[in-house]
Amino acid sequence: MKEKSRSITSKFWTFSALAGILILWQAVSWAGLVPHYMLPSPVDVVKAFFADFGLLMQHARVTLAEAALGLFFGVTVGAFMAVIMERFEKVYQAFYPLIVLTQTVPTVAIAPLLVLWFGYEMLPKVILIVIVTFFPITVGLLDGFKSADQDMIRLMRSMGAGNLQIFRCIKLPGAMSHFFASLRISVSYSVVGAVISEWLGGFEGMGVYMTRVKKAFSYDKMFAVIFLISIISLLLMKLVDILQKKVMPWEHVK
Repeated sequence: MKEKSRSITSKFWTFSALAGILILWQAVSWAGLVPHYMLPSPVDVVKAFFADFGLLMQHARVTLAEAALGLFFGVTVGAFMAVIMERFEKVYQAFYPLIVLTQTVPTVAIAPLLVLWFGYEMLPKVILIVIVTFFPITVGLLDGFKSADQDMIRLMRSMGAGNLQIFRCIKLPGAMSHFFASLRISVSYSVVGAVISEWLGGFEGMGVYMTRVKKAFSYDKMFAVIFLISIISLLLMKLVDILQKKVMPWEHVK
C-alpha cells in the first residue's frame, strides 16, 4: 500500500511539473515575449498535430518500421557480442576497444556515408540504428555477466557444472536486469537514430516530415512531430517495463 501511495505521489509531482511548464509556455506566447513564429504556443502545436494527424501517422509508421528492424538486429548483434566476449577473454580484449570506438563517431557524420553507399531506401537507416543500439546492449550484458555471484559459480563448479550450465543458471538470469536497463536506452535510441537518418536522406518518415516543415517555417508542426517522437519513445520504454515484469516476475514480488 505504501509503495502504491509513493508511486501515485511521484506521478502527481511529475504531471504537476509538466503542467506548470506548459502553462508557463502558453503565458510566454500570449504575452508576446518570444515571436510567435519562433515559439508557437502549446495550443497551436496541438492544433497542428490534429490538422496533420493523418500525415504524421503515415510518416510515423515508416519510422517505427525502421526503428523496429534496427532495434531487432541491434539487440541480436549486441547480445551475441556480449556472450562471445564474456566467454573468450581474447575476443574481449581485441574487440571491446573497437566497440567503444564506434560510439565516438557522431551519427550525423555516419548517416550521409551510409546514404551514399546504400541509397535512400530503408537499409542505410536500419544500419545506423543497429550501430547506435547494439552498444548499450553489449555493455549492459557484459556488466551483468561480470557481476555474477562468484560464490555461486564456485559452488556449481564444485558440483561438476560446466561453463554452459553456469552461464544458463547464474550468469544469464543475473544479467537480465542489466539487459532491460540497456534495452530502455536502445529503444529510445532506435527512434532517434531513425529520425536522424531520415533527415539526411529518405522519402518518408518523421525525419523527412521535419525537414519539410522546417523549410516551410512551420514551427508549430515541427514541435508537433517532436512531441510525437517523445511520446513514441516513452511508450516503447513502458513496453520494455511490461516485458521485464513478464520475464522477471520475481523482481516485482512485494
